[in-house]
Amino acid sequence: MVRMQGITKKFGNLVANDQVDFDVKKGEVHALLGENGAGKSTLMSILFGLYEQDEGDIYINDELVNIKHPNDAARYNIGMVHQHFKLVEIFSVLDNIILGSEETKNKILYYDNAREKITQIMNQYNLYVDLDKKVSELTVGQQQKVEIIKMLYRDSDILIFDEPTAVLTPQEITELIEVIKNFALEGKAVILITHKLNEIKMSSDRCTILRRGKKIATLDVKDVSVDQMAEMMVGRPILQSYDKAPYNPGNTILEVKNLSVHGKNKNILNNINFEIKAGEIVGIAGIDGNGQTELTYALTGLMPISSGQIILNEKDISKFSIRKRYEAGLSHIPEDRHKFGLVLDFKLYDNFVLQSYYKEPFQKFGLLNYDTIKDYSQKLIDKYDVRTSNGLETSTRSMSGGNQQKAILAREIERNHNFLLAFQPTRGLDVGAIENIHNNLIKERDNGRGVLLVSYELEEIFNVSDRILVIYEGEITGSFKTNEVTANELGLYMSGSKRSQK
Repeated sequence: MVRMQGITKKFGNLVANDQVDFDVKKGEVHALLGENGAGKSTLMSILFGLYEQDEGDIYINDELVNIKHPNDAARYNIGMVHQHFKLVEIFSVLDNIILGSEETKNKILYYDNAREKITQIMNQYNLYVDLDKKVSELTVGQQQKVEIIKMLYRDSDILIFDEPTAVLTPQEITELIEVIKNFALEGKAVILITHKLNEIKMSSDRCTILRRGKKIATLDVKDVSVDQMAEMMVGRPILQSYDKAPYNPGNTILEVKNLSVHGKNKNILNNINFEIKAGEIVGIAGIDGNGQTELTYALTGLMPISSGQIILNEKDISKFSIRKRYEAGLSHIPEDRHKFGLVLDFKLYDNFVLQSYYKEPFQKFGLLNYDTIKDYSQKLIDKYDVRTSNGLETSTRSMSGGNQQKAILAREIERNHNFLLAFQPTRGLDVGAIENIHNNLIKERDNGRGVLLVSYELEEIFNVSDRILVIYEGEITGSFKTNEVTANELGLYMSGSKRSQK
């Protein structure tokens, strides 16, 4: 159904795609695998009409086509679910789905036919969302469903999924993989961009591997192991376990006492108590939507608390501004890197000093010292392997999601701090980048800092945490040492079936 030949795309000095050949058959799931910045999203953005290739040809059903715009792609029944959703938050779900394909009568929007068609799609694929809710009121998992429905509403039969499981819970991932496999059974061609190798084994027929813009191989997934795919992707073997210093926690760095946050009709967080000591990583496990986001907002100052105390380095920071919390020793890797981690239209070097530009040596007499800022930023780029198209001068918006995440990690770890709050720090990252971030979190712990890791990936929680807290409906329902609990037992606490008697 799709054949791409000799595709080359350059951004300045960066060759994002270098003579790439790629094809997808009717009725197959074809995974596109590679490190962050390997050129996967760029290749699919060319197929979807967001970029135009510098060289190469695209054939749809053996017809040579010229795709210059997403509307061109839509004419060839190509649809794409993007890693960062393309939704209008103040619009309803229904308005987002029909946006650009609206039906009108006498210049007035007519919804009846659209609502009927969308309802049929939701029933057919088990993708239920409240059509009248605003997108801003939905969880990320629900927003993902809106993007998929939006694509199906346009009768797409070539479906591109860019990191579709990066924001989903394990249960939602299983459901989505079933949906994707059903698309293939119906004769659609499905392209799946993902870093999660186990998901490729579960869902895909073939896999094409890119590395630094070049195609390395196309393989039958059944003939290759997860370890072999990982090694081909990054060009070296991947560690299966991490070296950690013996668990020997020190003084208490963070203490949370009786913390509550009230919502409109109920407590979002109810009487939360825990502490984090120097030299330990505490993981918070829970299904998305059980208060993890609000707890993070409360700790970092993005949301006011209703009652209780947050004590950092023996200071009560409960009423501190965000800046004062950073100055008290907090660093924060946020869940949403675009909304809370970066100013996307700033240069990369500006983003590296977002919390410290007002201090010496980055300013003197109120004037920014750009020589010092750029020297500091270049050290971070080199140390954390942040890959860019134009070095320091790169617009942060133009960077791949993984390299944006590396930039945030570099900034937060290199700041003066002794407590790091990391929320979904490996979302959408490849196995090599995940290994790098996990090693950095462990280095933080081994250097005597306290780390709070909030993640929806149970494997990640088990891999790096010393202790695990379970959150369910805004309460801590269990506390365990990592080596004293199984994933199955943790799942019972996460679903509310079990609760600690402490």
